[in-house]
Amino acid sequence: MEVGANVATPANRPLSVRVSSTEKGCADTSTDEDPMSPFGRVMEEMGVYIVLVMGLGTPVNLPVFRAGIETELIPRFPRFRSIQVMDGFKDGKPRWVQTTVNVDNHIVVPRMDTAAVASDPEKAVEDYVASLSTLPMDKRRPLWEFHFLDFPTSEATSTTVLRVHHSIGDGMSIMTLLMASSRSTDDPERLPAMPPLPRRTGAIYKQRPRPSLSSLGDCLAWVWSYFVLVWHTLVDVALLSATLLFLRDPPTMFTRLPDKGESPRRKRLVHQSLNLDDVKLIKTAMNCTINDVLVGVASMALSQYYFRKSGNAKTMKIRLRSILPVNIRPLSSRQIYVTKVETGNQLSILMCPFHIAWHDDPLEYVRKAKRSIHKKKSSLEVIFSHVASNFLVKYFGAKIGAFVFRRFSTRTSIVLSNVLGPAEHITLCGHPIAFMAISACGQPQVKALIVHYLNYGSTVKVILAADDTQFPNCHELLEDFGNSIRLIKDAAGLKTLKTSIEIE
Repeated sequence: MEVGANVATPANRPLSVRVSSTEKGCADTSTDEDPMSPFGRVMEEMGVYIVLVMGLGTPVNLPVFRAGIETELIPRFPRFRSIQVMDGFKDGKPRWVQTTVNVDNHIVVPRMDTAAVASDPEKAVEDYVASLSTLPMDKRRPLWEFHFLDFPTSEATSTTVLRVHHSIGDGMSIMTLLMASSRSTDDPERLPAMPPLPRRTGAIYKQRPRPSLSSLGDCLAWVWSYFVLVWHTLVDVALLSATLLFLRDPPTMFTRLPDKGESPRRKRLVHQSLNLDDVKLIKTAMNCTINDVLVGVASMALSQYYFRKSGNAKTMKIRLRSILPVNIRPLSSRQIYVTKVETGNQLSILMCPFHIAWHDDPLEYVRKAKRSIHKKKSSLEVIFSHVASNFLVKYFGAKIGAFVFRRFSTRTSIVLSNVLGPAEHITLCGHPIAFMAISACGQPQVKALIVHYLNYGSTVKVILAADDTQFPNCHELLEDFGNSIRLIKDAAGLKTLKTSIEIE
């Protein structure tokens, strides 16, 4: 489908509609019906989309890419050939019902402003992706679409944008679909490799098995770990309840400003590549996890931006909170994507504190992040949030679930997420992928700033989805992430050098 627009915006699209199972011609209801997950129903109610920007290493060959969609993506992912049927079932619960897919209805080739593209191709891509954040999707069709921008940028020869409704699946399910449908760029005969599993194999809240209690000290330590688990869980549940009722973060420049009746506010997606080896160097020096490092980098970047823009004294400290989506699938599911593409939304949330503060030692940001996340690993907050949200949606409906989710979103400051991608570069639908950048958007917006990290090959892409009105200088904030990891890496290298000298 070709679309024309003066500002790189798709043409008028049909408004979202709720489809009934009794509507003739809307779906083949004789096929298997798949219930929507509780989290998926909340995402449908809130109108949240996943946006995945992929830089291609070659110009777009539309017939080849289209054939790949038809033969690789659609057969592997039932949601790509299903629509939402909202009523007409005995239990009153919405279903995914398979339907016939016309691939051409899901391919968008916009006619771009040639002068704007020639002047600044990066901004032309940004403007186009930002325009997608305000557009609904036609729910009479499966809720996905590919947009093709066939002109070079600094990072890629061409660009494709995959927009998927979040009710279809989360970031992990989209990644497993892409990996199962692609090939290694270095060796086209095999599927791409995933990063090795971490030392743990269970959920982050899963306690270690009981050790051999060879001494009284071992026995007391094991018993004490369960007291800590109970205490941290009680504190976290109390904070969740207080946030739902009255507790909110202090207002800062990261708090979303209320709407003033203007047209829908766009989310601008900007991204920058970080070196994965730099992250691993910090991880080793600090004896922590990659997630600890990335949360510390985000805290330092946001602090630098805050003090520079606000002009406030660097002695002040502000305690804020971020929402961390957590994948609750077993980690081993990452390794079986060849035979089973993970579908649906299997997410829970954590509310993780981070600090706006000025530290002379950059490593202090990582230390604080490590302490905060370690407490979350000794808590059942993840499982409580998951069970409670499922209970609310099941017995009170998706509107109540969406209300609670919005309540948490509007009373915390940012969303921070890390998505694990392939360990090497991939070729998708006959096109090598130079980079990937993932984020989320929707209307109405509930966050002014969403921070995503995406591991791909030897890089970690930091992606900001920033309110276009509230962060007109979002590139400046993005640069703070690059500066922060450089400063933290230099401090970690110095720490490692001092340690090695002391040992000698």
